[in-house]
Amino acid sequence: MRIAAITNWAYATTVCLTIAAGVAMVMASSADRAERSAVRQRDVLDALTFEVENDLSELSDQARLAAMSDDPGHESTYRQMLSALDTVEQRIAKLRDNGASEAELKLLHAGLQGARELEDEQQAAIAANRGGNSERARSIIFGPNYQRQLEGVRYEFDRFRYMLDQRSDRTIEDASLASQRLRSISEIMVAITAILFLFVLGFILKRRILKPVVTLSDVVNRLAEQDYAVETPQFSQVDEIGDMAQAIRIFRENGLERQRLERQRDADWRVRDVLARMTQRLQGCESVEDLFNVVRLFAPRIAPNLAGRLYILDGRIDLMVCATEWQTPSGSGASFSPEGCWALRRGQVHSPGGDLVDVPCRHVPTDVAQATMCVPLTAQGETIGLLVLENLAAAHEPDVSTIVYIELMSETLGLALANLNLRAALHEKALFDSLTGLRNRHDLLDTLGRLVVAADATDQPLSCLMLDIDHFKRLNDRFGHDAGDLVIRAVAGVFGGVVRDEGLAFRYGGEEFLMLMPGFDERQALDRASLIRDRIAELELVHDGEVLGPVTVSMGIAVYPEHGTAQSLIITADAALLRAKEEGRDRTVVAVRRQRIAKAS
Repeated sequence: MRIAAITNWAYATTVCLTIAAGVAMVMASSADRAERSAVRQRDVLDALTFEVENDLSELSDQARLAAMSDDPGHESTYRQMLSALDTVEQRIAKLRDNGASEAELKLLHAGLQGARELEDEQQAAIAANRGGNSERARSIIFGPNYQRQLEGVRYEFDRFRYMLDQRSDRTIEDASLASQRLRSISEIMVAITAILFLFVLGFILKRRILKPVVTLSDVVNRLAEQDYAVETPQFSQVDEIGDMAQAIRIFRENGLERQRLERQRDADWRVRDVLARMTQRLQGCESVEDLFNVVRLFAPRIAPNLAGRLYILDGRIDLMVCATEWQTPSGSGASFSPEGCWALRRGQVHSPGGDLVDVPCRHVPTDVAQATMCVPLTAQGETIGLLVLENLAAAHEPDVSTIVYIELMSETLGLALANLNLRAALHEKALFDSLTGLRNRHDLLDTLGRLVVAADATDQPLSCLMLDIDHFKRLNDRFGHDAGDLVIRAVAGVFGGVVRDEGLAFRYGGEEFLMLMPGFDERQALDRASLIRDRIAELELVHDGEVLGPVTVSMGIAVYPEHGTAQSLIITADAALLRAKEEGRDRTVVAVRRQRIAKAS
């Protein structure tokens, strides 16, 4: 006979006994509830009768005060208390609702009627006192008849409570006996169930389970310790032991799969941590060069099997330019037009090596096209770059989890690159003049401070040249503002073109320009001014087919420290420029040399 047949009979018997024990326990619990209900009912009815007695006593006391005193306030208080009391019918209904029997209610009705008669006596005493017959009021409210009626009412209430206690005690006693009897029956059935269970368990252990279970137990213990290298036993018998062995084999296979998934999860967490750290570093980048270094460092750790290049859109030439690369991808990394990449055309990831047939991009070498994936970098709907990734492990696109990481990396990278581009644009607008491309006055003081420190450290001169376009207002009024802007751009082109590495040019304001020349003495500054004037004189400017005529400039030069302190260098050069304009324009004037103040030792 199979173990299942034996255990099925035992199981059926055990279930029957368990159900019987459960029914007995439920009935015992019901008896306990009846007992608790009787106790609660007695407490409620006792409280209600004590409430009536208390109301009767308080009303009687207030009636005596009203009958003995001429103060109308006592009578008013008595009337309020009397109106607040429930009627006899209301009190009887409240007692009935809380479980009082008809016999008890009949007994209590007499007491409540007596209480109502006492109220009549009280009102009669109050009326006599109000009529001036205080002696009659006292005889009514303090007379023996009133006292006997009061004691009679209390006696009726005591009888009610006694009858209630008798009934409650009988109910509690019956419920306790029933509960004890049913609990005893339940305990006997539980004991029989336990004996039957132990008998069946001993039979099974003795006959067919002990040895196989010991073997399986050892295997299970090793599996519990996550030792999935253990070999599961092969039992040939077709019974529960064989089924258990099969289940253990399945458990081992599931454990091996779970280990694989855990390793994959740990790898995922490591990659997510790398992504988080990369995002933090990108947020701290001060320039695109910093961003390129971060990408070059973190990208191989996020996707170890992917080589790649980062392309940036150069808007001046409308080409995708390779900014950085990692893990030596195929191809040259040459610049290409955005139209040559399907990812940029479609605005989404493009991978011709996926499950579906797709067109490879023209900028990707043919031999690695199936292993290449292009990921556009976008920010606020605008394409600003491109990731071109090559799978080094196989000739197809990366797995799904890696693609997810790449998309997360591209989103973060696109946002960081857009922020840096915006910062660079704002920085350029803040420091450079939009019309001429020269630096503006916002950067002049910082630059002058750095050059003065360098000049003091090397004991070299620092020249300042200020330039003003002659008769610019007259030219502006005659030819218009567009012609004036043309002249300013042309002069700025000459002015900035002669700076090279040895100086800095600024648009000081309007038609005025300023140049700082570190290391230039007075003679070198004059040579540079002469070069500027000659090149400006060579300009042939035409606006709307009309020749603007020759352009001349006036310049003033001041040299630090010969012509003054660093703080007054620009003012001194401006004063020299003013002299040049006063002396007839189209000339260069050097500031008046001043005596150099010796530095304190």
